[in-house]
Order: sequence, then structure tokens, then C-alpha cells
Amino acid sequence: MNTYELIAPCHFGLESVLKKEIYELGYEIISVEDGKVTFEGDAEAICRANINLRTAERVLLKVGQFNAVTFTELFDQTKELPWEEFIPADGKFWVTKANSVNSKLFSSSDIQSIVKKAIVERLKLKYRINWFKEDGESYPIRVTILKDVVTIALDTTGNSLHKRGYRPEAGKAPISECLAAALIKLTPWNKDRILIDPFCGSGTFPIEAAMIAANIAPGLNRDFTAESWSGIIPKKEWYEAVTEANDMVNTNIETDIQGYDLDGDVIKIARRNAENAGVANLIHFQQRDVAKLSHPKKYGFIITNPPYGERLEEKEALPAIYSALGRQFAQLDSWSAYVITSYQDIEKYFGRKADKNRKIYNGMLKTYFYSFIGPKPPKKRD
Repeated sequence: MNTYELIAPCHFGLESVLKKEIYELGYEIISVEDGKVTFEGDAEAICRANINLRTAERVLLKVGQFNAVTFTELFDQTKELPWEEFIPADGKFWVTKANSVNSKLFSSSDIQSIVKKAIVERLKLKYRINWFKEDGESYPIRVTILKDVVTIALDTTGNSLHKRGYRPEAGKAPISECLAAALIKLTPWNKDRILIDPFCGSGTFPIEAAMIAANIAPGLNRDFTAESWSGIIPKKEWYEAVTEANDMVNTNIETDIQGYDLDGDVIKIARRNAENAGVANLIHFQQRDVAKLSHPKKYGFIITNPPYGERLEEKEALPAIYSALGRQFAQLDSWSAYVITSYQDIEKYFGRKADKNRKIYNGMLKTYFYSFIGPKPPKKRD
């Protein structure tokens, strides 16, 4: 079976989490760069990565990489790549996205057009035809140019991996499912520990935590573009990957995962989303003000995405919101809190300096993941 270089893009600042996930799936890492991890894998790896990776945005199959500073070089070297090994004569192919950073070639539309033309010319020669109907399966292509180094890859995923299929509805400022999962994985939380999100919105943090706890693969309830690429991935590889993931699921577990929000309508959405994800029995959602946050047990976790105040009228309410969160946290004996926000005065109103913070890009917005770390629970005696 052929082995490929597979590229998994992720949120900037969370490469280490994705790297660990890929290792745990059993694959060798080739490189770790800003916003992506490249690893080695075969057709089975494409299936297993798409179904199981929680923190990757998609899985790309690298076709080639080269230097280009002119459009002629881009055309010629794209044409040299073995496209016939991937795209059949009836395949529908297009450059769905082109990014350029610190490179002489920077026009996305021109890059897309030239790469498409080069692939057409290559396939004309190989298939000995002059016209492509493109009425077969889809083969979307992505191009990135970084410091004049061109990387061209096939997108095996389709819709981004954050689209798990459980969240048709979301609140005002939903956090990406991939980002939520990665942030949870940055903490020491596990299924035996309490977790509360007092600003749960549509329920993303609690749902992702419950899916981790029950070992539910994030891609079990969705489709992928490469499922129809029978020339690259035999159908049985997809069936076997899904069967493997299903065999790992265990919803018969004890958890204490809770989500609160002041908006009762949003809580209804969160409950529906949890049902869609198959974890409704593992989460308790409740309409509740952050000022009433409490729990009788020790050593719990708050993991949350509170309002940032990006709109002027919301910014005035932030001191009261973060002060209330800080007051309630102070009453939770031995708890830890992890907060993602772009609000720069969080520590002032929270009433405590963070033990550490990490810069994270939530979309195009620069945010920080603040860690207020409590003591570890005593080890259980045998």
C-alpha cells in the first residue's frame, strides 16, 4: 500500500496537542510547523485520521512541494507532479483555496488559475484527451506558498473537521469544536474529574469533554470527500476505520460535566446538540448566572469561553462578569480554572494573576488561554 505525506492543519499555538494525537494513533511525525503537523501514513491513515483527530482542521494528502518565484515556475513544476496517480479521467478537480505568505507570488486567484491549468495540461497528456467533463468524484486541491515554497495537496476531508455534525445551531459566539477539544487537552482534566463551563453557550466545551470521556471519535457522524476516492482508498479501509472507532465507544461511564448559561434558549440548543452527539446522559445543562456558580466537591475544573466584549456595548459589562467569575472561583476549594479570552483586564477583575497563559488565535482574533491552577488531588490508595 502506498505511503503518503499527510498534512494536518490546526489552530496556531496548538501544534503540540495535535502532534500527541497523531502519535497516539500510531503514526510517525515528519515535521511540526506553525499551524500544521505533517506525518507519514497510508490509505488507512487517511481514514483513521479524519475520523479520530479532535484537534486537526482537516487532513491533506501532499502531492508535491517546490520553490517558485514566477508563475512560469509555478506552472511548470505543478505540471511535473504525478496528478494521474490521484485524479481519474472523469474527476472533478479545482483549487479550492490558495494562501501566500511572504512570497513573490501572492495573487490567490492567479495561483488558483495557473495551478488548475497546469494540472489540466498534465492530465491531457496522460489520458490522451483534450476535454475533461469533470462529472466524476470531487478532488479539491489546496495550495500554500510560504517564503516562495509551494506546497500542493489534495483535501481528503471536505467540510472542516470542526463540523462534527452535532451542532446545527450555535450561540452568539461559538468556539470551534477543534479549538475546544484542544484546550481541554491542554489541561489535566480527565473523565474522573468535575468539569463546569459557566458560559457554555451551545455546549461545545461540555460536549467535547463528554466525547473525550466516552471515547467517541469526532468524525463518526459525518462524511469525508475522500470516501469516494476508490482509486486511492479502498472502501473497506473506511468501513474498518469506522468499526474500530465504534468499538472504542463507552458511554456507560460516570461523569460530572456541567454547562451553565444565563440564556435559557441557548441551554435548550445545548441540550439538543448533546443529544445529537450521543452524550446527553453525560452532561447536566442548567440556566444559571455565573454569580451562582458553586459545587460541593473539591478538585474540579472550570473550562470556559466567556464574553470578550468585541462590541462596545458588551465591553461595559465585562468587569462585572469577570469579577463574578473570580469571586465564585475563589470559593471553590482546590479547583482550577482555564479561560480563553481576548479581554486584557481579566486578571484585574478575576482577582488573581494567572499561573500561565498561552497565545491562541481563535479564528483571526488573538486570544489568551489563562490557567489558574489549583492543587492536585491526593493519590488514591490501593
